[in-house]
Amino acid sequence: MMELNRDISFENSENFTPVMGYNLSFTSSNTKTHRIVNQYSVTDLSERYLNILWDDGSHKYNVRLFLGEINEILKGERFSGFSQEMLDRIIGSLRERNNSNATINRKMAALSKLLRKAYKMGDIFSLPEFIRQKERAGRIRFLELEEEARLFAAIKARCENSYRLAVFLVDTGCRLGEAIGLTWNDLHDPRVTFWLTKSNRSRTVPLTKRARKTCKIPVERHKGPFSMLTQVEFRAVWNEAKYEVGLGTDTQVVPHILRHTCASRLVRGGIDIRRVQMWLGHQTLQMTMRYAHLATNDLDSCVKVLEVR
Repeated sequence: MMELNRDISFENSENFTPVMGYNLSFTSSNTKTHRIVNQYSVTDLSERYLNILWDDGSHKYNVRLFLGEINEILKGERFSGFSQEMLDRIIGSLRERNNSNATINRKMAALSKLLRKAYKMGDIFSLPEFIRQKERAGRIRFLELEEEARLFAAIKARCENSYRLAVFLVDTGCRLGEAIGLTWNDLHDPRVTFWLTKSNRSRTVPLTKRARKTCKIPVERHKGPFSMLTQVEFRAVWNEAKYEVGLGTDTQVVPHILRHTCASRLVRGGIDIRRVQMWLGHQTLQMTMRYAHLATNDLDSCVKVLEVR
């Protein structure tokens, strides 16, 4: 039976096309149930499921920003089914904003996870096909020892706590949020355990002598060795220091470069890829293989086999 008001009813209909701006309802003769299909924006769904799908931390913060940007691209459009055209519109807009394929993939992963949850809960009735964008294996930038010395000296001149954090980051390879989130209970000399990780998997790594030294501050004053800092504060000091030492125009010299630097030093020092994977806490070996090309000494033995006698 069809009603011509702003409610539309369907009898025994599983496949139907929604009319945007209308509330949809259908009745199944098998179940004799009546259901209203509402419309939601990306922000509506984010507010409903963000805390359920993502744990607190820097990744959740980034996801919130991603979903907010997507909602802005869609101009707050409300929907009961998410179409392929909507997805294409988002990807096109992100490309116009000079987002790389890798960045687009991260944002689409957050949107896909949110929409799949909404679909499972019955909030929306259709999903688009998410196709992963091809990512280029670009050059990984890392700091040479001389660059590190200059940059760290400039950071130390501005903020001793930021200097301690920078040293800790490059010697442990941890992420910025992982270090700032440490508590004193996470330190058990000479090791540290990271609980708040991107993969939600804890890992424990041994500390270098200078990394241990960075944690030697009065325990009673703070929750952890770097809890007096925020990511915003550290990045501000970092940016001032990098401009001072002549690295201001290098867009890859961001705090995350310290993680790349740690990985590159491990690989170039002869540590096998699987141990590097464990050290960094990568979920897959493929992520760690980005550094494999640095292990040039591993191929030296091949020359002896190929030499013409």
